[in-house]
Amino acid sequence: MPHAVRGVVAAAAGEPVTVTEVVVPDPGPGEVVVDVQACGVCHTDLHYREGAINDEFPFLLGHEAAGLVSQVGEGVTNVALGDFVILNWRAVCGNCRSCERGRPWYCFATHNASQKMTLQDGTELSAALGIGAFAEKTLVAAGQATKVDPATAPQVAGLIGCGVMAGLGAALNTGGVGRGDSVAVFGCGGVGDAAICGAHLAGAHTIIGIDIDARKLAWAREFGATHTVDSTGMSTEEVVEAVRALTDGHGVDVAIEAVGLPATYEQAFYARDLAGTVVLVGVPNPTMQIELPMIEVFGRGGSLKSSWYGDCLPSRDFPMLIDLHLQDRLPLDKFVSETIELSDVEAAFDKMERGEVLRSVVVL
Repeated sequence: MPHAVRGVVAAAAGEPVTVTEVVVPDPGPGEVVVDVQACGVCHTDLHYREGAINDEFPFLLGHEAAGLVSQVGEGVTNVALGDFVILNWRAVCGNCRSCERGRPWYCFATHNASQKMTLQDGTELSAALGIGAFAEKTLVAAGQATKVDPATAPQVAGLIGCGVMAGLGAALNTGGVGRGDSVAVFGCGGVGDAAICGAHLAGAHTIIGIDIDARKLAWAREFGATHTVDSTGMSTEEVVEAVRALTDGHGVDVAIEAVGLPATYEQAFYARDLAGTVVLVGVPNPTMQIELPMIEVFGRGGSLKSSWYGDCLPSRDFPMLIDLHLQDRLPLDKFVSETIELSDVEAAFDKMERGEVLRSVVVL
C-alpha cells in the first residue's frame, strides 16, 4: 500500500520550501522504492525552487542521494530488497541510437518512474531530476538505483549521485586528463573541487584552481590543486597570463569551466595550450551567449566539449568511485560541510548561495 512520508516541497517559484506529507506509491513494473538515508543539497535543487528549470510546480526536491531498496516492482533484476544504492538521474535505456552505438553514457532516452508521487490531496509532484529524495522514501525507475558497497557512509555515498560525479567525470571521462597533464579548473565549489580531485587521481602534474573566493581556493588546495589563482578583479587577459605563468608560458592541456558563465568560459578557452581541451561542466543560464573569433577556434585546435553528468555510466562508475573511497584514495568525506535535517533545507540554500559550504547533507 502507498506510504505517507515527510518530504521537502517547493510549491511556487521563489517561495521558501516546506516539509510536508508526501504519498509514495508501491512500485510498478521496472520501479523500486528506496528508503532515503542521506541526500545532498545541490544548486540544481535551488534552480528548481526558483523556477529556473521549468514551471512544473510543485516540486519534490532532492536528488543527490543514497539509501536502501525497500520495495521492488515486477521485472526488476539489477537490485534487490535491502541493497544499498546511490540514486542517479540517467537511467540508461539500452535501446536508443547512442546505446546501440556502444555509448550508453550519452543515452538519449534516459527514463524515470512511470508513476507520480503526490501530495495528500492527490496533487502530482514533479520529482527533481526524476528522483525527489528530500523525503523519507522515494519512487524511482530501477535503472536509477545503482548498487554499491554498503560499507560506505550514506552521507558521502550520495554525493556521487550528482555533483561529485559531474566534476570527477569532467576531468576523467570528458577531459581525458592523464599522467603528467596540466589542468586549470575555473570555479572551486563542489563540482570544481571534484574536478580537481579527478585530475589528481589521474596523475596530472599541474592543477590550477581559479576562483574569486579565498575560502574556495583553500578548499581547492585540500583536494589536490598545486596552485591557485585569485581572479578577483582580473580581466580575461590577466587570468590567462596567470595560468601561462604557471605552465612555462604555454597554457594548460585541459581547462575545466565549472561556473557556467560566458566570462569564465572565455578564460578557459584562452588559458589552454595549443590543441588543448576545454570542458564545460558549469550549467549556464539559458539566456547566456558567448562569442569567439572563428579563427581562434580553428587556429588553436583541440576540443571544445560539454560534460553531461560527467559523461558517466552509473553502473560502471559509481561502484568504482566507492571502492576508491574505501581505499582512502578518494576523500568524499571532505565534501561534507555539515549534516542537517529535512527542516533545514531552506537555510542550507542560503549557506550555499553565500559560498559557506561545499555540501550540506540531509541525514534521515
